[in-house]
Amino acid sequence: MEELSSVAVTAAAGVQGDFRGAVRQGPDGARKQPRRQVSLIEAESWRAALRDLDIPDDAFLPWHARRANLCVSGLRLPRAAGAVIAIGPTCRIEITMECDPCSRMDEIKPGLMAALTPDWRGGVLGRVLDDGEIAVGDEVRIEQ
Repeated sequence: MEELSSVAVTAAAGVQGDFRGAVRQGPDGARKQPRRQVSLIEAESWRAALRDLDIPDDAFLPWHARRANLCVSGLRLPRAAGAVIAIGPTCRIEITMECDPCSRMDEIKPGLMAALTPDWRGGVLGRVLDDGEIAVGDEVRIEQ
């Protein structure tokens, strides 16, 4: 994982540099955009999970240990498929599902998987509707 101050997010490739977001050709030959193209987590949910594990806020366990693409702060992400999040002037992402924490989280810190499970704390997954260059500090809005 690499923390960046800005990155391109596109419908064709997801988050620049993350191969999991790229559109792929299906068995029928059609090109399909993945439902798991971009992952987002709330900074507040990450901190709540760490508090559940008695990890103080000043102990350093960065949000990207969750392996999410993007971290938002000061905004509650929608907990429903179909909602649309706008980031910066042009990027729009449709929420497709909850991002369930995997057992890899317990390799980082025992109990982290369970601490990320309630109330979609593990974040959300989505697909890119509109491309955009996004940067730390950009406005994040819920459109629907």
